[in-house]
Amino acid sequence: MANADITPSDSEGRSETAPLRWKRILLKLSGEAFAAEHGVAAIENRGKSKEPQVGLNYHTIRAIASEVALAYNAGVEIAIVIGAGNIIRGERAAEAGMERANADYMGMLGTVINSMALQDALEKQGIPTRVMTAIAMEEVAESFIRRRAIRHLEKGRIVVLAAGTGNPFFTTDTAAALRANEIRAEVVLKATNVDGIYDKDPRKFSDAVRYEQVSFDECIGKNLRVMDQTAFAFCKEYNIPIVVCDIAQEGNIRRVVQGDNIGTLVSSAS
Repeated sequence: MANADITPSDSEGRSETAPLRWKRILLKLSGEAFAAEHGVAAIENRGKSKEPQVGLNYHTIRAIASEVALAYNAGVEIAIVIGAGNIIRGERAAEAGMERANADYMGMLGTVINSMALQDALEKQGIPTRVMTAIAMEEVAESFIRRRAIRHLEKGRIVVLAAGTGNPFFTTDTAAALRANEIRAEVVLKATNVDGIYDKDPRKFSDAVRYEQVSFDECIGKNLRVMDQTAFAFCKEYNIPIVVCDIAQEGNIRRVVQGDNIGTLVSSAS
């Protein structure tokens, strides 16, 4: 079977001496991030092109893996959900005339491609990684089983959770919220192409104001669309905080889990 089990020595060499705000996280990555430039170039070019970014930028994927590795080596247990916007968006395909359910299933398969690419990049850095999918495909990944995913995390493996929820009509944001609750993650960290949640689009409005902290009710009431409404509502119901931060800023993932005030914190209390 793909991703065969190995011994508990996976976590050897990790440092757990630095103080951590969150020990187990669900990291949500956008598919577009896998096609974009990374670091300074991404920041400088942000918002200049209105065309969707497609395909796989292997340099960027390796850079993202390095960012994840910084947090992993600090002792964080990490599960990851990745979108597929660099390959296909079900909603856009449906608008073009495709049956929505079919388009969404194609998007789920796209997340598997991205997950396998990230697994490869992580393992090349010596980090044990498992891909688990909501749609059975034993030749390339394990099927998602909640207890097995938790055991992988406890043994010091990164778990990449692919194929969304396994159902059409749900986004990978919602999948991230669902999986975070299932694996008992302490926070959902959404690493995206903006440095937090704003009251309006900062790429269009120079006077946009970034929230340092905002409540779930305010996100839902003001339709702040960094994550979809279903994901916000789910995290509110199960009291799972969300942190939105900039993936292009090097070291942000590690700094967030170590408690630095980066990006926007969404929680039950504003």
